[in-house]
Amino acid sequence: MTSHSSRAPIAQTSPGSRIVISGGTVVSGGTESRVDVAVVDGVIVEVGTSLSGDISLDATDSYVSSGFVDLHTHLREPGREEAETIETGSRAAALGGYTAVVAMPNTDPAQDSVAVVEFVRNAGKRAGLCDVFPSGCITVGRHGEQLAPYAQLSRAGVHLFTDDGNGVQDPLLMRRALEYSRDLNIVLAQHCEVSRLTEGAVMHEGECCTHMGVPGWPALAEELMLYRDIELVRVTGAPMHFLHLSTAGSVELVRSAKRDGLPVTAEVTPHHLSLTDEHLTGFDPLFKVNPPLRTREDIDALIEGVRDGTIDAVATDHAPHTDHTKQMPLDQAPPGMLGLQTALAVTNTVIGLSPTQVVDLFSVNPARIAGIADQHARPIAVGEPAHIAVWDLATTTEISRNDMVSKSRNTPYHGMTVRGRVRHTMFGGEIVVQEGKAQK
Repeated sequence: MTSHSSRAPIAQTSPGSRIVISGGTVVSGGTESRVDVAVVDGVIVEVGTSLSGDISLDATDSYVSSGFVDLHTHLREPGREEAETIETGSRAAALGGYTAVVAMPNTDPAQDSVAVVEFVRNAGKRAGLCDVFPSGCITVGRHGEQLAPYAQLSRAGVHLFTDDGNGVQDPLLMRRALEYSRDLNIVLAQHCEVSRLTEGAVMHEGECCTHMGVPGWPALAEELMLYRDIELVRVTGAPMHFLHLSTAGSVELVRSAKRDGLPVTAEVTPHHLSLTDEHLTGFDPLFKVNPPLRTREDIDALIEGVRDGTIDAVATDHAPHTDHTKQMPLDQAPPGMLGLQTALAVTNTVIGLSPTQVVDLFSVNPARIAGIADQHARPIAVGEPAHIAVWDLATTTEISRNDMVSKSRNTPYHGMTVRGRVRHTMFGGEIVVQEGKAQK
């Protein structure tokens, strides 16, 4: 993609400066309109034609929308700053069009206390590149034994709770967690994996792993826990979000649950939409993820789930790892890959999104699920906060690991030609990305 190693100079904004985004098509509220957008002091002050201002952002042949929201970002800090920091991850997010990210809790220490949650939130504020919303753990330390202090964390502003990286194995504990979450008006997000079925596994259980002679990770491990938790939602009435679904069976289970009117939502990652288990035949750990890459048939089902609304959101599962860990043997290397900077382009390349689909999948639905729709994914209208992304779906670029601004470089898309790009990102009325280049 376009290199971010240098920064394009922009006019210095000052209090009262009027920034105009001109020449673009505004996508908001399910409609498209050719209008300009004027911003002063972090707020949209005018939407109309032929607007002028002190600073101009060119949006010709591009779309203007609310900023993207990522439901699933690993920022690594605290504890694993050698792979990513909240600042570097926030910068990657801004370059991807994101004005808000939900930070996953598998940090060290884990995000199971108010002190750690406040540390993450405040570090995001200091970076000033996007809003960082910490998630909380479902269980203390993500160990699956004792429920985290939901009431305290909820009062501290946490809305989404997950043990991501671990599925909660105990069904009684999961039921109790759902009952508490219902009463507190918070949402649990499950990583669906029956761990007994995945011990020692490194990739999808199928023809490829058999040919390679490595332990396989069955689709059943995901689907069995998904089925269990859908039934627990049916019993408790509590809402639940399902992380990074990867199999055709999972799509059908969620589709059926939604037909029954159950309060469930689901996300899919760009890599599960675009890469198959065949990419692992060269034993390259860059393609190792959790859950693993699946088959072409699974991808087709996931894409259909996105198109028919079974899947609510595209989430990156941005998971930075240092070069030395990703260069370990396949069975020892950690799972995960970068995603924030490439999510829009990769997803658009494999699906062919409409502008309205982009806004729903990347902004409106994620903000609703994350419980931040009062702050993000707001309409492009007078009086609304200026969290804005400007992007197109036609420009062709080539992804390069050298363009990644994360501390890590573990992208599997190096050298891939994609269609679509983020041109500008405005966070709180400040231009943090201009013409694909970070401004701070």
